[in-house]
Amino acid sequence: MGRKFQTAYFMAVVPCGGTWVALWGLQPKSISSVSSTSKSFAHLPRFSTKTQAFASPCSSFFSQGSLCALYDMRMIGNPRQRRCGRFVVRAEADFYSVLGVSQNASKAEIKSAYRKLARSYHPDVNKEPGAEQRFKDISNAYEVLSDDDKRSIYDRYGEAGLKGAGMGTGDFSNPFDIFESLFDMGGMGGMGMGGRASRNMATEGEDQGYNLVLNFKEAVFGVEKEIEITKLDSCGTCNGSGAKPGTSPSKCRTCGGQGQVISSARTPLGVFQQVTTCSSCGGSGEISTPCNTCNGDGRVRKSKRISLKVPAGVDSGSRLRVRSEGNAGRRGGPPGDLIVMIDVIPDPVLKRDDTNILYTCKVTYLDAILGTTAKVPTVDGMVDLKIPAGTQPGTTLVMAKKGVPVLNKSNRRGDQLVRVQVEIPKRVSGEERKLIEELSNLKKGKVASSSR
Repeated sequence: MGRKFQTAYFMAVVPCGGTWVALWGLQPKSISSVSSTSKSFAHLPRFSTKTQAFASPCSSFFSQGSLCALYDMRMIGNPRQRRCGRFVVRAEADFYSVLGVSQNASKAEIKSAYRKLARSYHPDVNKEPGAEQRFKDISNAYEVLSDDDKRSIYDRYGEAGLKGAGMGTGDFSNPFDIFESLFDMGGMGGMGMGGRASRNMATEGEDQGYNLVLNFKEAVFGVEKEIEITKLDSCGTCNGSGAKPGTSPSKCRTCGGQGQVISSARTPLGVFQQVTTCSSCGGSGEISTPCNTCNGDGRVRKSKRISLKVPAGVDSGSRLRVRSEGNAGRRGGPPGDLIVMIDVIPDPVLKRDDTNILYTCKVTYLDAILGTTAKVPTVDGMVDLKIPAGTQPGTTLVMAKKGVPVLNKSNRRGDQLVRVQVEIPKRVSGEERKLIEELSNLKKGKVASSSR
């Protein structure tokens, strides 16, 4: 049996396409004789002295403990019998691709790309599913690529290198802190930002909806109506602050005045953090004695009557926006808008097709043959319509500019389209039948004489 020998841990991270292959195990530091134990290392590649030193237990990178925690490496069977293992780690997101920049991008280009994407995906602006996670990914990528040391490690070893160096996912900064460090108070173009970006700041009030029902002619020509709405208005007792008069707010102890709390969860892939609005202060970072009138909201619900001018040409589904008639903002923020949704009761006779009006006119077969003048209803009242002699069934006659005014262009109107429906009687009197037969014989005689 061979002599006992000391061993040292070794590890290497080898790039293979889009993945990283991690190899680790034990290697004899000095071998005086061949033992059966050393045979388990025969198939492993040899590593340079520099690589072995990089992977030693004393190194700050990739010790055995960090590998087990990072890749969830489980020894199969007796750990003393299993001297080495081979693990494939899936590649994570490419930080350069996340920001949409090249690997040779300068700091200015990286910063510009981050600012552009952060504006678009901030959760207080973008409400689409996944926007908040996208915002965090963008912030994490910027944090690494904007730091020379982190970027150098990332370029050489990828995200696995950052984790091995103690810069894992759990050590990323709060994405909202990164955002606030690059954007000033007006950094979002005057938008009222909620959550952390707007704590202790005025926030814009919500829009208020209202359903308005109009009859057919009111929608065509427009109307002015007085409506009553109910909305949140600024509290007169506390002047919208939400605090009881005579008291002053104090820093929230739950979040330390940050307005948000961070919860961490350790997993085999690292430490994951979740940022949520503080439930104690509602994201304001301050705790105050609530106002007795508004219960700390700074707003109370009130009714108000306003005069609403509906323009000509609206239809079902049209929406009107009345500025500053929505809910009041918090902490002196601007109010939202009133969104009026239009619903039009259809006319039983006249049918609307965009800016045109459709109508069906019934005439007798004699009027269709001889021509006549018919009374036709329009939105302007009854109008005489001339039916030309010889009008065929299904003919459409156009009454110009008798339709609906174009929305916001009341001097332009559509047409009224009149479809002529010729009525053929199912029964006729004896005298009518005799006259029709004479007409028929006369028609036949003319046909016979013309054929000779």
